[in-house]
Amino acid sequence: MGHPGAPPPACYRARLRIRAGRAPVSAPSDGRPLGADDIRSILDDALSAGRLEASEAGRLGARVADPVVRGALVDAAWESARQGRGGVVTVSRYVFIPLTNLCRNRCSYCTFAKLPESPEAHTYSLDEVAEVVRGGVLTGCTEALMCLGDKPEVAYRSYRDQLASDGYSSTTDLLVEACRVAFEGGMLPHTNAGILTAEEMERLRPFNASMGLMMETTSQRLRGKGMPHQYAPDKEPARRIRMHEEAGELKIPFTSGLLLGIGENDQERADTLAEIRRIADAYGHIQEVIVQPFHPKPGTRMRHVSPLSDEEVVGWTAIARLVMGPQANVQAPPNLGESVLPELLRAGINDWGGVSPVTLDYINPEAPWPTLPLLREVTTAAGLELRDRGPIYPDWVPREGDGVTTDRNEFYDPRMREAMPRFFDADGFAKRPDTPSGEEAA
Repeated sequence: MGHPGAPPPACYRARLRIRAGRAPVSAPSDGRPLGADDIRSILDDALSAGRLEASEAGRLGARVADPVVRGALVDAAWESARQGRGGVVTVSRYVFIPLTNLCRNRCSYCTFAKLPESPEAHTYSLDEVAEVVRGGVLTGCTEALMCLGDKPEVAYRSYRDQLASDGYSSTTDLLVEACRVAFEGGMLPHTNAGILTAEEMERLRPFNASMGLMMETTSQRLRGKGMPHQYAPDKEPARRIRMHEEAGELKIPFTSGLLLGIGENDQERADTLAEIRRIADAYGHIQEVIVQPFHPKPGTRMRHVSPLSDEEVVGWTAIARLVMGPQANVQAPPNLGESVLPELLRAGINDWGGVSPVTLDYINPEAPWPTLPLLREVTTAAGLELRDRGPIYPDWVPREGDGVTTDRNEFYDPRMREAMPRFFDADGFAKRPDTPSGEEAA
């Protein structure tokens, strides 16, 4: 199959499954019941315009449990994805490096963050980073994900003392060096370190192909008393929006995303997606949007909260595709939806995210990644082709003489740009080693 941006074959065009005569499912803004013709019109308009507006997304999202509404959303999302992304689905073979699992935030659903006195608390040395990178290189990985807690030095004196004894004044100092070690060791770093200032992102840029911050939610309500983000100052929506905007001003390829099911309502989900779309349109740097469902974890304050159903996750994945538009890269982590992988493809994703033959998903350690052969089997069964990418997507790889992608040069530090031919082929996909060890190449 062709390049992700190639026109889709005619067989990919989906037919909306809304049928006339169904019972009305919601109320449109003019007070009339929202019936089959209304839904068809909303989705046809979204496909034509390349976007679903927040108000319509919220109204449809309120009824994703209805199989008729969900089916219509899924069909429209499939058509949108094929229009913009063609017949290719990507996956990133990577290593996950939790540089430190200390964090100043206390989200009600998180088991990643540890207290300094916990026996599970750990901050990686540069030697440990290098060891993980060597394992990644040997197994054909391209991406080194640097994931860590937000500004633990603000909260913990013992950690500040540890940093100082190692010659660092901040976690960012350590992070810059860790990214340098990974880059020089033969991998391309992608940093997700929580809230970073523009100055910190500038320091990280020479050794990062991309960076990211899950928007999660723009709901201020979830910062209130008794809510999931009450004790998480870095989950303040304005701070997260501002970092997205500053990354855009710096022209950093950026990952964002929606966290589903932590207490937000349907309109808040729609508003979060619409804000990501606004920022993407304004700055042109959002290279992917993740739709990540919340999974309750033992030992957390939200351990008894019911997650969204698989059907709701599929419906909201389709809404994310329609809000973000046909050209967007939309990802669903396969280890958090393994029972509905074919349905997620139908809902318009074009990326499975990172899958590691070396490390755990330290954010969701209870959810192992599916194998690459399984992902290929599911993808092929949907009539699509699975290809390897790096931390940046194929159409984000600058290539000389390619009029579509040469304008991406400004998104990379010169040393990063010069290194890219070692990692990517002529079409922007990740190069595969001739004899990969471990699982077979995608």
